[in-house]
This record gives sequence, structure tokens and C-alpha cells, in this order.
Amino acid sequence: MASTIFSACSNLSSNEQAKTKFENTDIKYQNSWSKVWSIAKAYWRDNRTDATPKADIPVLPLSISDLNKTTEDIAVRLGHSTVLLKIDGDFILLDPVFSERVFAVQWLGPKRFHQSPISIKELPPIKAVIISHDHYDHLDKNAIQALAEKTERFVTPLNVGKHLKDWGIDANKVTELNWWETTTIDQIKLTATPSQHFSGRGLFDRDETLWASWVIQGWDSNIFFTGDSGYFAGFKEIGEKYGPFDLTLVETGAYNDLWADIHMLPEQSLQAHIDLKGKAMMPVHNGTFDLSLHNWFEPLEMITNLAIENDVRLITPKFGEIVSIKQPLPSEKWWTLNGIKAEVVFSGLE
Repeated sequence: MASTIFSACSNLSSNEQAKTKFENTDIKYQNSWSKVWSIAKAYWRDNRTDATPKADIPVLPLSISDLNKTTEDIAVRLGHSTVLLKIDGDFILLDPVFSERVFAVQWLGPKRFHQSPISIKELPPIKAVIISHDHYDHLDKNAIQALAEKTERFVTPLNVGKHLKDWGIDANKVTELNWWETTTIDQIKLTATPSQHFSGRGLFDRDETLWASWVIQGWDSNIFFTGDSGYFAGFKEIGEKYGPFDLTLVETGAYNDLWADIHMLPEQSLQAHIDLKGKAMMPVHNGTFDLSLHNWFEPLEMITNLAIENDVRLITPKFGEIVSIKQPLPSEKWWTLNGIKAEVVFSGLE
């Protein structure tokens, strides 16, 4: 069982841990040659009309003064799965990706549809950066190095911290957690929970680092971040242990039937939110990079329709829009609009 492997890892030396291959609890995800061939054929036959946006995506410029206008807990989508949270007056940054492309080199790989609403230099001091796993669209070396001086702690799943330390981050700033382990930073509790995915940044490091979802608990707000995951029974278990959640940040994008074991289809994303006992759902992992075979806006359109059908409170803010975690207001379908003037919008705030 994967849980046995993970528990054992906590007691291993760093050298032994480096040789560990992590596993999911529900499936053992492997690509057979037939699956690889099927995926290759699907990409070869790709005939999408809207793989990337035909007009500029609306991005609302963000500043420190905007973020400091309220003492209320807030969430701001900066791009893809990058979300800035303000909880109990402290800032938490999830999966910070600010580079132009998500690949080992910046002249190749998927290119951004839009710029971040705020630069790393303009960000306020960060209490903690949380990393879900080591794939390039979630762990950005350039961003991590740029965040080093203004971040108090970097919190990662097991072995992911080695990347950060190799890139020059002070080891005393890095905390690595196994599934179901918790660390507390001042009053904020961060718990690594299971997800169903895989890891690796090269050809020969498959599953040598752990992947995780995250529970983020402040005095008043309880938030869940799926990271990347296929749908699995673990969401219900997490909901029972740590729910209900005021806000769930649920992967909804880069999906396909060919890899549904590791990336949820929209109907599965909605079910994960329900399993987690979420009060409001914010779909992430969409709108910034072309990482699949669906049109760029499809995840947002599909999850909106599913939420209406199932009476789920869905929040789809523009990038840079400030959202109240406890009292979010309904969002407009920004992906269907053109020519939106960029200005800061406060959702659910006075």
C-alpha cells in the first residue's frame, strides 16, 4: 500500500529517501506503449479551433495597496494554479508559476496566454509558499529563486524540497511533509493530504518526489487545494477529516479521457468539491497554458454549466480579481467577453 510506503519514508535517511518511488493509494499510474501511441495519435489529429484565446484575456492589475485594503480573508487567482491567499493578515502563495513557458527551457514548451496581475517584485512579504508537486506548471525554478528573500517558509511534499535547496533556498526555510502531516506557521495550519497523480521533471526521476493536496486552516477560514489529481476516494476521506471547507481550489483543466486517472474531468472536479464538503468552488489549472486537447475556455464553460445543474456555488474570478473567502459574490463569464477594461474588482468586499 502507498500509505505504508509514505509512512516509512519519514524514518528513512535522506539517501534512502532519494531512492524511494512514491505511489498512489488507489491506482498505480503507468503509461503503456499503447497508451503513449494513443496520446500521440490524439495530438496528431488535433483540430481545435480555439486552443488559445483569440483576444486578450482580462487581467486586473493588482498592487500591495489593493491587497491591504481589507482585513478579511481573500483569494486571488494569478494564473493557472497560482493563487495568492490572505489569511489572518498573512499571505500564502500556492504553486507560484510566473515564467513565460512551463518547461525546462524558456524557448520551448507551452506559452502563457496572459501576464500575471502582479509581479514577484511587487508581491507583499509571503508567510509561506506551498508547492503541490514538482511538474513544471506547478514548480517554477525562476519564481522560487525570485521569491527566496521575501518568503518566510517553503512547504512541500516529501523530496520536493531537494529541488528548492539545489536552487539555493536556505534549508532552514524548507519544510517537507508526508501525507497527513501538519506544520503550523504562526496560527496557520498546513496539512499535506493525498492526491492521485505522479511526479518528475526529467526522463529518469519519475515518482521520486511526492505529490499532495493541501488543507489550509486559519482562525476563521478553511481552504482546500487539490494540486493535480485524478478523482479518487481520498477526497471524501479528506472532507470527513477536515471539512467543511469555505473554499475549494479544484483542478479543472488539462483533462482528457486518455489521462483521466491523473487529471479530473469537469464532472469529477465537481464531485470532488461535493465530497470535500465545500461551500464555494474555484476551478483552477485553466486559462493560462495550453496543456491538453480541449479548447482553452472549455473547462470554465463546462464547470459553470455543471455547477448550475447541481446547485453548487461556483466562483470564476478574472485573474487579479480579489475574492472574499467567506462571502464570495457570483462571477461573470469573463471568458465569453471582449474588450473588458482592466481595473481592480472587489468581490464580496466593501
